[in-house]
Order: sequence, then structure tokens, then C-alpha cells
Amino acid sequence: MSDKFLYSLARPALFSMDAESAHHFTLDNLKRLAKLGLLRTIVRAPKPDPRTVMGVQFKNPVGLAAGLDKDGAYIDALADLGFGSIEVGTVTPRAQPGNPKPRMFRIPAAHGIINRMGFNNGGVDAFVANVQSSRFYQKGEGVLGLNIGKNADTPIERAADDYLHCLQKVYPYASYVTVNISSPNTKNLRQLQGGSELDGLLGQLKDAQQRLADQHKRYVPLALKIAPDMDEDQVNNIADALVRHRIDGVIATNTTLSRSAVEGMQHGAEAGGLSGAPAFELSNRVIRLLKAELGDALPIIGVGGIMRGNDAKVKIDAGAQLVQLYSGLIYAGPALVRDCADAIRKP
Repeated sequence: MSDKFLYSLARPALFSMDAESAHHFTLDNLKRLAKLGLLRTIVRAPKPDPRTVMGVQFKNPVGLAAGLDKDGAYIDALADLGFGSIEVGTVTPRAQPGNPKPRMFRIPAAHGIINRMGFNNGGVDAFVANVQSSRFYQKGEGVLGLNIGKNADTPIERAADDYLHCLQKVYPYASYVTVNISSPNTKNLRQLQGGSELDGLLGQLKDAQQRLADQHKRYVPLALKIAPDMDEDQVNNIADALVRHRIDGVIATNTTLSRSAVEGMQHGAEAGGLSGAPAFELSNRVIRLLKAELGDALPIIGVGGIMRGNDAKVKIDAGAQLVQLYSGLIYAGPALVRDCADAIRKP
């Protein structure tokens, strides 16, 4: 039986649960199947299509976006789904519970998801222990992105301290590190995307990256993850800062605060970030603006609303060199990885 058919059987049961319970149920069962060696036999991985981006070789250009595995507890199971890279996190210096439940909502009519998780995670030390214990890391099986953020109770003027702390902790284990300043679910976080705050943060991170590269005799690229809810001037200012500070890549984009695509739908007015199909064109717009401003100065990783293979191709055509999936997996299942890789494979 194909992985598409099996997921079509499982999806109604998963969608009968609340979204967060289904999330944990799915990950726990994927982990069990992976430990038994069954997951690789169920899911047909994409054919190799290597790409070198940020100086790192990806076995294919379709990666997992951060947020699905916040604690790095399911790396091996997720790797068995055929991704060209796995990004885990967002992790913060100290453990925090995140926002009160319920905090994740499906909007099936729009193929969307709203979440206000709030960087719930077990803290960076537990996160690093999970990474170290994974087969994927120990055997160097592929590209591992580690996504870092700030604690909710850290004042915004001291946010850089949290990012620097996490960077130091995760650096030795990462293929690349993503700096998440674009979640809408941590108060004032998106303020870091503007002007002097962004310059100050990127400058400190770049200095720390160089010190860590000297210390570990290994250069680990830094990518910045940005929001879709910006005008052209804001995107251009970010592009300028990325080039000036020699940041290695940009991930476009995180979830949106817009509700125009889900207005009047059940859960459409819930607070939080909206992902899935409603974020597709918003993300594409930012990718195009970045590409026009950056040219080939640094690579763009496209994420947001990829629900089928051709959606991934649209992001590549817009200027992305790699793509990442998350919400599309909930609606389409693991075969989406292969469908996207097939759609953008180089002839």
C-alpha cells in the first residue's frame, strides 16, 4: 500500500482529535515505527537531488520547517520521511510551557492552521541532549538545522542575550542555525526585525559566530527567519542588514497575522499565526522582494503554504533555493516530501 493511501486512511481519525493531541499522537507513532525499522519501508523517499546552499550540501531541496519538533525529540523518525534537511526548535535558554491550551486550530476549509504555541519547549540543555542522542546526528546522516529564540519573560532589550546563549549551546551540533525573530506568539518579538534592534542583534550574532568558528574549527552558517507581514521597504531594509552583516541565509517566511483568507470560518478569528495555504502568496511575495533586492548575495529558503508539489516549484521560481514544509504535511501526509522533490528536481 502506498504512503498516500495509508495517510488517507489515517487522516479522518487524526482530524477527529484536537490539533495538538493529534500532533503528539502522530509524532509518537512515527517514532515507534522508526525504531522498528518500518517507517522507511512505508514511506518512499525522494530520489537524490543534491544542492549546496550556505556552503552545506543538502541531499534534496525539501526540508522540514521548525516548529513540528520543538525539542528535537523526533529527529530520527522525521528523517525517515525523506527530507533533505531537518530543522528543529524553536528552543529557548530556559524551559517554558508556552501559551495556555487550546493553542492550535485546524481550518480545513482553507487548508490552514492557526497556532499560538508560544515557544513551548524544554530548554536548550535538554534540546542539545536530544540532538546528541539522535542517530541522525551521531552518524552524520544529513543536514540538521537548529532554530533558536528568546524566552517569553526576557525583556526585548535583552533578547540578544538569549540568542547568544542558545547559539553557543547549539553551535557544535548544527549544520546551520536559524535565528527566529518572526514568531507572532512571543510578545514584541517581531520588533527585532526593524532598524537598530535588527542591526544590534545581527552584529552580536555575527561576532559570536566568528568566535565559535575559531573555537570549534568549524564554520556553522546563520540564517534569519522573517515574517510575511511586512511592506516592501521593511523587506528591503532586512535584505540590506543581511548583506551588511554577512548573514548566510534567510528563511521566508513564518506564519501570518492576516485573517483575510479565513474570515468567517470556524476558528478563523483565533489569535496566533496562520499557516498553510493562506500563507502561500504572502510568503511568495516576500521571497520575490528578497530576490529582487539580494540577487545572489545570499540564499533564500522558501516556506509557507506548500500543499502540493507544484507549490514548491512556485517558490523555487520566485527565487528560493530550498523549500521547507510543515502545515502541508498535516493535510497531505508524508508523500508531500516526495511530490515536492519530484516537482523541483533538476533535469
